[in-house]
Amino acid sequence: MNAGLPFPTLDCVDRAVGEFDRALRAIAGVHRSARPSPAEGVLEAELTEAERAHAAALMRVNHVGEVCAQALYQGQSLTARDAGNRATLEAAAREEEDHLAWSADRVHELGSRLSLLNPLWYAGALAMGVGAGLLGDRWNLAFLAETEQQVEEHLSGHLATLPEADARSRAIVAQMRLDEAKHRRSAVSMGAAEMPAPVKTAMRMAARVMTTLAHRI
Repeated sequence: MNAGLPFPTLDCVDRAVGEFDRALRAIAGVHRSARPSPAEGVLEAELTEAERAHAAALMRVNHVGEVCAQALYQGQSLTARDAGNRATLEAAAREEEDHLAWSADRVHELGSRLSLLNPLWYAGALAMGVGAGLLGDRWNLAFLAETEQQVEEHLSGHLATLPEADARSRAIVAQMRLDEAKHRRSAVSMGAAEMPAPVKTAMRMAARVMTTLAHRI
């Protein structure tokens, strides 16, 4: 036995198990929400088949965005150096779990399925989150702020194109947008750096590829 090799503590093992469980639940579409869905109590509308398919595709894209958010937050919190920043990231991730549950439920209500590429989305976003964290907390927060800014814009676009009659989907997307704005403001208030323009452009291009594929697959 090599006494010089450190053994993982129970806390480390517990955290690893918890992170692995979170990843599996995000990929598999098994989510728990702490808050009731904004669609609760909102009557289901009579939608045409085309409207239903369009709304389901948009909500699937939103769910993929939340899968990516879980992975990003996980990667960033694992590499965050400041305990306060880590706590903020973990709190935001818990709110994003609500988004996961709400959007997944709505996709199923609309008679559709979640993205078949969720494992790919999660792995890619986790790598990006770890990379952002390794750059240091200011850039970690900068990446978070820019991500939330782009998600806000993306959700605003969905509110503009969702069927007017689909009040259930619209209620969910509106609350998601409010939460994303809060997360962005939190990152900025904690000292996020300004992300360089080329990086912002690259992030938008990557998001466009993801949303295009998730809309269909």
